[in-house]
Formats: sequence, structure tokens, C-alpha cells
Amino acid sequence: MSRKSPFVLPLQLAETFRVCAPTVVEGALGRLTRETCDRRLAEWSANAVRLAEIDVEVVGREHVGPEPALVMSNHQSAFDIFTLMHVHPTSLRMIAKKQMFALPIMGGGMRAAGFVSLDRADRDKAFAALDEAKRVMSSGIHVWIAPEGTRSNDGALLPFKKGGFMVALQTGIPIVPVTVDGTREVLPAKDFVVRKGRKVRITYHPRVDPTAYGLERREELMANVRDRIASALSTAR
Repeated sequence: MSRKSPFVLPLQLAETFRVCAPTVVEGALGRLTRETCDRRLAEWSANAVRLAEIDVEVVGREHVGPEPALVMSNHQSAFDIFTLMHVHPTSLRMIAKKQMFALPIMGGGMRAAGFVSLDRADRDKAFAALDEAKRVMSSGIHVWIAPEGTRSNDGALLPFKKGGFMVALQTGIPIVPVTVDGTREVLPAKDFVVRKGRKVRITYHPRVDPTAYGLERREELMANVRDRIASALSTAR
């Protein structure tokens, strides 16, 4: 049975500061390791899933693989971040809007851990962010981006932006399409009260090879990834 709780987000915010503070310090001292970041992100995301009492179902995890990949999912809720970080089997960082990096301690922790800041309002900075994403993936870390660019209010897919697809086409790094279904029932967009006890289904789809398309077929690549994500989305239309 679902129950509303205004306490989940404040408690998770406290957990965010708990894991970010030492990350900032160790990063500044040059003592931060990828393994430490992975462990803290695992603890952080597991805490959120536990607090919200989410029943997470994962389908198709075998499609992830250890090789570098650009993970693309739909974006229903802030809880997309927690659930996907919780179930993803390899190192995962995300491309996030620049406003998140302006938050005290949290922003510094994200930057130190290898998250990528994206400023869509500044073309040069946006290209620099995508270059940074390439560098992160070249180290073997999976990078996650939501090509919709923002949360969907009703769960239906919004139009996709092309930036992430350009990274895939320029690098040849495969795309792993992912459907996140049910997180908007946990925390709707622009809401702050969590509905505890909901079910979330994460579906990993087979990898898409961007080299089979090329720049001239970018729109076809985008449509292919979008169709795969929509195929497991209960609100698709």
C-alpha cells in the first residue's frame, strides 16, 4: 500500500551531504578513487530506495556489459537517478544540468566524482560538457543522459535532444537504451512528497551501435533509441 511521506527527501538530502562532504575533501587532496566514488554512490542510491520502500524490478541487465557505454533513459522523476544508480551493475556517472552543480557541497561532490555539468544555454559550454563525457567514458565508466532534457509531467516521452547522440556518433561508443517506469508514481515532477511502497521497473534494451548509422542517419538513430525506450513504457503514446 502506498503512503505519502514528507520526510524522505529531507532525509535523503542529509545522506547526500554525508557522502558528498568527504568526497569534496578527498578530491581536493588528490586522494579520491573511482572505487570510493562507486561505493558511496551505491550507498547513497540504496538509501533512497530503502527510504521510499521502492520495489525495483530489473529486466535485461545482461545488455549492459562492462564495456564503455552511453546510457540513455526517459526522465519521469528525481527518483530516476536513485533507482538507476541503485541497479546499474557498473560504474555510472551522469550528465546533469549546471544548476545542480551550484548547490553547496553537493555540487562539489558531483564534480569530484566525475559527473558532467551541462549548460544548454551556452553552446560552447555544452560542447565542452560533451567532450568531458567522452573522456569519462574512455576511462571505462558508463555515462547516463536523459535525452528529453527535463522531466515529463505525465510520464509520456518528450522530444529528444540531439547532444548525446552526437557524442555516440563521434566516438562510436554504443548506446544502452533504458526504460524507467513508475518513478513518477514515487515522486511526480515538481512535487516534494514521496509516495512510499511503489513499484519501479527498469528495462535495459540491447545495445545500439551508432557506427551502423553515421551522421547522415542521426534522426534514424534517435528514432530507434526512442522506440526502444517507449516499448516498455506504460505511459507511451
